[in-house]
Parts: sequence; structure tokens; C-alpha cells
Amino acid sequence: MRTSREVKLTAAGQVLLAEAPLALAALERAAERTRLAGEGITGTVRLGYTPLASFETLGAILAAVENDNPNMTVIPSELFSAEIPGRVLAGELDIGLALHPEPMTGIRTEVLRGELLAAQLSKRHRLAHANPVPLADLEHETLLLFPRELAPAYYDRIIESCERAGFQPQVRAFPKPPVNAMLARLLGAREVGLSPASFAFHSAQAEPGIVARKIVNPQILAEWSILWPARAQSAAIARFLDSARRCATDNHWLTPPDAAEVRICRCG
Repeated sequence: MRTSREVKLTAAGQVLLAEAPLALAALERAAERTRLAGEGITGTVRLGYTPLASFETLGAILAAVENDNPNMTVIPSELFSAEIPGRVLAGELDIGLALHPEPMTGIRTEVLRGELLAAQLSKRHRLAHANPVPLADLEHETLLLFPRELAPAYYDRIIESCERAGFQPQVRAFPKPPVNAMLARLLGAREVGLSPASFAFHSAQAEPGIVARKIVNPQILAEWSILWPARAQSAAIARFLDSARRCATDNHWLTPPDAAEVRICRCG
């Protein structure tokens, strides 16, 4: 409203002035969400991972994805390695993280991490004070492993390594056992667990009655692979893969593992 002496806003103009910044901010947020959605950054990724990834490998990858893509939603599901490729192929998962997954037509795989296996033992076990533990020293022990059908190539690598060390291992396996149940069995000092070092050492920290020890002569290498559909993939999957690869590079997961140390993951 204009008078001969001054110019001032009408009541409607004052309301518009007060509301304009809020409206512009909302418009900018909407535009940004639209841009991010167009790039796939706000998409949802369904991730299947094997239980032995839960202590370190999975956490480092999810932290990297969150850091790179703060608006992306990741829905994780715990599955055994043998189940993951089929779920990805069926469209039930977008990404998989598995130990030595079996090749499958229509699925792409890429090794993301190589790490040594370690022994998990009760503090009361006769080998608890040995560090490292020569693999041949497990000849008369019972190895507590997941059943072969849950991760065939991973299981076979352990058996072949024992045979190279000169013995046929005694194995005890239970159908699809919860990880915590397997750890609890080790407290009885009747069995020895073998698992990737990241899982072995972190679980030993979490369970006071268990220790983790390096395995040597020979060392056993476990390989983590990331899986995704070979068909046209979404931008969200592509960005998840980029973040996972960066995580692997930052943490030196693809360099030869050092038997003398357990690396602390850099997340994000």
C-alpha cells in the first residue's frame, strides 16, 4: 500500500513476506529430493548377508554407504551364503554379501575382501595359550562348522587345508544354527570354531569365555564377495557398489592379509 509519505505492506503482503522463505525452503527441499531420487540416491536397497559378516565387514560397508548416500535406505536380511545368489536372481534381494558364493548365471560377483581364518576356543581349551595355532594341532579336535550346504566352497576350502596339513578333520555341524548358539558351544572346550578373523576376534571380545587365535601352516584364506543382478541395475545398486568398493580400498581388504595383525576397519 502506497501513501504520499510511505510505502508499506498490506496485511496480505505481510503474511506473504513471512511465509515466502518457508515456501522457498520447502520448494528447494522438494527439488533436492527429486534430484536425489533421479540419481537413485534415495532408493531402497535390499541386502542379504551371511551371519559371519555381522561383526565387522557388514558394519564397515553400511557405514560407507550411509556416509556416501545419506538418503538411501538399506534393508538388511541375514541369510546363509548358499541362499543369497538365488534370492538375488529371483529379485528378492538387490545386493548380496557372501563367503565364496557359487557361480550362477544372471548374477555378477566381485571379491570384496580376503581375510585369514582364525580359531575360536574356550579359555579352558588345551590350545588356548598357543598363538598362533598350527593347523596340524587340530588333528584330534572336533571342528564346529556350519553345514557344507550353507557355504559349500567355504567349507571345502577348510577341509582341503586340513588335508594339506596331513589330517582328515572331525567336523560337527548343526542345521542352520544361530551364531550365538555355536559360540555358546565353544565354552564347553570340546570343540574348536574356525571363522574369518574379523568375526573370530570381535566375537572373542564380546564373549569373555572365548579366545581367538591365528591359524598357520597353512593359513586359510576366506573371500567375501558382493553379488548383484547382471540385468540392468538401478542407480541405487550402482551407488551401493561404489561405496562398498571404496570401503574395501580404504580398509585394504584386497591387499594380501597380514597374519601378524587384525586390522581395525575404517568406516564411512
